[in-house]
Amino acid sequence: MSSTPRSVTDWWRDAVVYQLYIRSFADADGDGTGDIGGVRARLDHLVELGVDALWVNPWYPSPQVDSGYDVADFRDIDPLYGTLDDADTLVRDAHAAGLKVLLDIVPNHTSSEHVWFRAALAGDAGARGRYHFRAGRGEDGELPPNDWTSNFGGPAWTRTTDADGTPGDWYLHLFAPEQPDLDWDNPEVRGEFEDILRFWFDRGVDGFRIDVAHGLAKEPGLPDVGPDWTGSTEELHPAFDQDGVHDIYRAWRKVADSYDPPRIFVAESWPPSSERLSLYLRPDELHQAFQFDLLRAPFDARVMKAVIATSLHDTEGVGASCTWTLSNHDVVRQVTRYARSQPPALVDGPWDRRRWHEEPADLELGLRRARAAALLMLALPGSVYLYQGEELGLPEVEDLDADRREDPIFARSGSLDVGRDGCRVPLPWDTSAPTYAFGPEGGAAPWLPQPADWAGLSVAAQAGDPASTFELYRSALRLRRERLVDAGPLAWLDTPPGTLAFGRGSLTCWLNTSDHSVALPGGRLLLGSVPGMDDRSLPVDAAAWVDTT
Repeated sequence: MSSTPRSVTDWWRDAVVYQLYIRSFADADGDGTGDIGGVRARLDHLVELGVDALWVNPWYPSPQVDSGYDVADFRDIDPLYGTLDDADTLVRDAHAAGLKVLLDIVPNHTSSEHVWFRAALAGDAGARGRYHFRAGRGEDGELPPNDWTSNFGGPAWTRTTDADGTPGDWYLHLFAPEQPDLDWDNPEVRGEFEDILRFWFDRGVDGFRIDVAHGLAKEPGLPDVGPDWTGSTEELHPAFDQDGVHDIYRAWRKVADSYDPPRIFVAESWPPSSERLSLYLRPDELHQAFQFDLLRAPFDARVMKAVIATSLHDTEGVGASCTWTLSNHDVVRQVTRYARSQPPALVDGPWDRRRWHEEPADLELGLRRARAAALLMLALPGSVYLYQGEELGLPEVEDLDADRREDPIFARSGSLDVGRDGCRVPLPWDTSAPTYAFGPEGGAAPWLPQPADWAGLSVAAQAGDPASTFELYRSALRLRRERLVDAGPLAWLDTPPGTLAFGRGSLTCWLNTSDHSVALPGGRLLLGSVPGMDDRSLPVDAAAWVDTT
């Protein structure tokens, strides 16, 4: 057992982690793509904001078919971003600034350019056994082995061509064809990834966010989903959330616990219920798993309260803490999600992307609601993950030209789903157009174009302005650290319809999603989501933190 104090080993239980989408954070070398040098140059932004850690999206060598989630080498850095020495220096710099560093690991699949898959296509039987190769169905094997579809649209199988030019077996890819799924029943796959974990842990990395954490184990035999499968939350797909995944993470936990201080894991997992999500968080498995139901919830106090209560109950049952987030690199930014009419219940990410043609976005309303939701989330017990740019109130960029969109979802859906590029547009750092200091003066244009009206949303424009979203986040994070980290559990308060409130210690958090202002019960207003609020009433689409001492 480690002798490290609890304050060090359990830092993640109430940490605020900043998700850093490296392609779009800051560009130091002027090629239009964010890089490690840009991250190092802007670490002061994270310190000033008041976060505890940063999570870097994949920075490994990759053909970039899926923005780095098609990994060709898990033990190196893509030249787009820098070198392995640059990565080591960033980890040291972050630690010196008091920030932990989490990386992204992508264990469900590799790139089709990975040495293993290239060997598999060349006929290496051992390499083929690390993936899901199957003979096709039909008289000549012309049909896929089962009826699974890709999460990016189209079939989940691609047929290979043998050395003699004849059609061969099929291989599974739950995402793009350039992302073949690994077979986690193969002990070589398990051993390889445990070694990859050690490679980065030995370099000082504090933990990993696990991509598609629920997808590694498949139902034996890879059976058809069948024509009656609806995709409802009560049903398990044979490719996801299979019980066999938990043995994998028990082995990973042993690797993490062998370090002093122990390293940590956070799962991107989409099981069909909060109860099944909690299974990933048992004491000998993963430390955290994103509570995506709050992200999927409409701006509605009734739904939000139910989601929070269920999540707290299920995670407490396994001794874990909740991991809250309102945004990430895969979903529509919350300013734009809240800028349109709100659904009555939880939704999936593509639902919001489909609406941008159908309903105009009221971004002023969306920002007002996003600021309120931020105060709600930051007052909750547990940890929080912020996605870069939400501290600036950035909206989704919905009017990107089709020829600039890079997300494979856009092409594979036949342009029916615009994809995720709109939440990945590079950050604005100051008011100088055309790149807002994303890169050096005279450098290349950013890899995705920034809107012409983003100067006022830049860091430079907002810093020091008490009414800005950036200063709201700074104040909330400071108060969270001072008043909420040791405040204990949540106690719900009785409130009028369309509102919710809870207390933690002497601080109460109030949210109003109704169509009229409501009275506050007295006390000193610590922070309000709307500039100029007083301690007597809570406006529509607003939140407040009140000191009741």
